[in-house]
Amino acid sequence: MENDKTLAVFENKQIRRYFDNEKEIWYFSLVDIVEALTESSNPTDYLKKLRKRDIELNTYIGTNCPQVAMLSNGKNRKILAGNAQHIFRLIQSIPSPKAEPFKQWLAKVGYERLQEIQDPSLSMDRARENWQKMGRSEKWIQQRMTGQETRNKLTDYWKESGVTKQDEFAFLTNIIHQEWSGLSVKKHKEIKGLKSQNLRDHMNEAELLFTALAELSTRQIAEVEEAKGVTDNAKAGKKGGAIAKNARKELEAKTGKSVVTSENFLKPKKKK
Repeated sequence: MENDKTLAVFENKQIRRYFDNEKEIWYFSLVDIVEALTESSNPTDYLKKLRKRDIELNTYIGTNCPQVAMLSNGKNRKILAGNAQHIFRLIQSIPSPKAEPFKQWLAKVGYERLQEIQDPSLSMDRARENWQKMGRSEKWIQQRMTGQETRNKLTDYWKESGVTKQDEFAFLTNIIHQEWSGLSVKKHKEIKGLKSQNLRDHMNEAELLFTALAELSTRQIAEVEEAKGVTDNAKAGKKGGAIAKNARKELEAKTGKSVVTSENFLKPKKKK
């Protein structure tokens, strides 16, 4: 789920999504959409109150909107989601000046996915464009894309070696991250003040580099040891993560600075 296709960006707000390949339909997190349209500090609570207030909407969501597995706090969890038709109904009940721009954005995202199926390179081009809109430097974007390529090669190996479930991917990812950084993915996100956002999109240059080193080392060790299944790959993950950990500690000893920081790219909160 670390793949960038599982996230979309609307006006600097990240929205989790899942593409059903059989139906060729996007499903989007309703909570993320509420946050994007209302900028509520507690979108989950906002949606609950909205459903209580609008009985017809509550019935519609309960009948039509499925629970879809999406990444939440470093783990795959069932999250209330909706396709374009469901979201249009939700938007009707939310008074927001962003409603019309969001509808246009939603239609554009659906069309882009069909293009990407025919030409996968377009997804990376759009990722670069999104990061540019979010104010990232070209140097950061290049580092992020290089790290993503390293990540993709690792997950491809996992799939070939018998790792198939999303929670297994999250488990192995967390082992590597814990080993090199000394923190779980969840704790690292908490330090940066992140919720549904992608952790890697808020890493600094050093954090991206050490993440990539840990995952590159893990894949190469797994290939040499011919790791199969979750158990073997977990052992390779600890070894690969340890290589990056040792390098991190050596760098920190030389510079006196921590590699892992609370830095993020979130917009400053508006003062009341």
